[in-house]
Amino acid sequence: MNRIKLLRSSCEMKQSDLAKQLNVRQNTISNWETGRSEPDFATLQKMARIFDTTIDYILGNSSEKSPANLSSVVQIPVLGSIPAGIPLEAIEDIVDWEDIPKAMCSGGKEFFALKVKGDSMWPDFLEGDIVILRKTPSCETGDVCAVLVNGDEATLKTVKFAEDGSLTITPKNPSYPPRTFTPEQIQQLPVSIAGVVVELRRKIK
Repeated sequence: MNRIKLLRSSCEMKQSDLAKQLNVRQNTISNWETGRSEPDFATLQKMARIFDTTIDYILGNSSEKSPANLSSVVQIPVLGSIPAGIPLEAIEDIVDWEDIPKAMCSGGKEFFALKVKGDSMWPDFLEGDIVILRKTPSCETGDVCAVLVNGDEATLKTVKFAEDGSLTITPKNPSYPPRTFTPEQIQQLPVSIAGVVVELRRKIK
């Protein structure tokens, strides 16, 4: 892991600085640099972003420092929560970053990610899962969406529209009841769609 020390030194970064960015202890950085232990894949991904390099370069598997496919991917923020009334670009609760193919953003489409909390969408979505969402204020019946209700943070639910204009959000977990909102409630509370889930990412522990 000598390349971690090399990259850190080239950026004039202290072990404590890198430890803070990676949310680990300083002695963990020291252990990596001396070869006593190795970072996991998720940490290697973060480190590659910090130093603008590749995981293979960090591991010593490649001599190419610059990412070869940098132009083919874009990074989107993983949000821990989405408070109602705050534009996505202004939310500071960023817990991580995810790479998505740049081609997904064609036509001006925008994406963000959410870290799943709780078990209301079990068994399809587990706590800690990362879901990729396309930013949009509208959706189709049956879509799983990030829904903002009455000033609360976004909740992941399956959305269904009725002919009378009402909207029902339904958990996957049968232990939780669905909630239905009339057209008046949708306007007054309000109830709004922040994004539609397009991908689920689950890390194997």
